[in-house]
Amino acid sequence: MSRYTGPVCKLCRREGQKLFLKGQKCYTEKCPIERRAYPPGQHGPAQARRRKQSDYAVQLREKQKVKRIYGLAEKQFRNLFEHANHIPGVTGENLLIALESRLDSIVFRMGFAQSRNAARQLVRHRHVEVNGRIVDIPSYKVEAGDEISIKPKSKDILPVEASLEARTRPTLLDWLALDEKQRVGRMVRTPTREDIPLAVQEQLIVELYSK
Repeated sequence: MSRYTGPVCKLCRREGQKLFLKGQKCYTEKCPIERRAYPPGQHGPAQARRRKQSDYAVQLREKQKVKRIYGLAEKQFRNLFEHANHIPGVTGENLLIALESRLDSIVFRMGFAQSRNAARQLVRHRHVEVNGRIVDIPSYKVEAGDEISIKPKSKDILPVEASLEARTRPTLLDWLALDEKQRVGRMVRTPTREDIPLAVQEQLIVELYSK
């Protein structure tokens, strides 16, 4: 499966806002979007001067923004949407809850990694356990009551220590619990839309995929 490996700051410029894809560096370094507040490419400044985007363009940009925040490919994202669309509840909220319930997202939210990309690497490299068993699938769905921990031999590796000691580390959310010293956390309950601090309009994504 292909994955974007280019400069992540270009993605922030394309969406017109900081997506915090580099973790700690997004807080300590000056972001290119502050110097060049227009999309990348030779037509970037011209795009910034356009008066109004079509409804489709607005919906597409919202979808692309959420995809890039969570680091998913189009097929993965579309599959999650289809699943969210076939379970009870509001489709847009179901989608965000499914995204937040991924193992890589939980590892990031608990502070074991400075970005979702770094969290994905921790999981892929078999440093993370769920209920005492190693899970190396970043898309693994974490359920309420599941215990997420860094395996004993990996508790003191530099990426985990650096992330937990970072001053700009995000505040632990109410639906998660963490024992920082033991490197163990728990998903206390399934989050609701109000529990997810993400400034996106998920309804635009639903409208895009419903066409």
